[in-house]
Amino acid sequence: MKQLIGRTDKVDLPDFALEDVKAKIDTGANSSSIHASYIKEVKASNGDGLILSFCLLGNRKLRFEAKNYDKRKVKSSNGHVQERFMVKMRIKLFGKTYKTDVTLAQRKEMKYPILLGRKLLRNRFVVDVSKHDLSFELKQLNA
Repeated sequence: MKQLIGRTDKVDLPDFALEDVKAKIDTGANSSSIHASYIKEVKASNGDGLILSFCLLGNRKLRFEAKNYDKRKVKSSNGHVQERFMVKMRIKLFGKTYKTDVTLAQRKEMKYPILLGRKLLRNRFVVDVSKHDLSFELKQLNA
């Protein structure tokens, strides 16, 4: 049975030790995305190829590195095609952890730093746009 999710929620990102990050459910987006800045490929400290360095949520103190990443062409909501870096990330909702592809995007002007797209939602969730923060509320009840 599919889990009911609202139009917004708060998610945990266990790979980055981040909790209760605001997310918007976007059935119009194919993939998920997260606000990232200072995104660049750098030489690995061991000299073995390149790694991706980035800061999450507009915070320079939240600098991370990824060995496994890719570049994807993504069509934004305004129709422009952009090339973005994509990393695999675990996202926790309703007490379950899902591994999914997430593109790194400049979202500092947006109210929600994370968009959850169809690849994550498909065959797992049914969206009710009249609801919000259902996973976060469940987490608070179980705390």
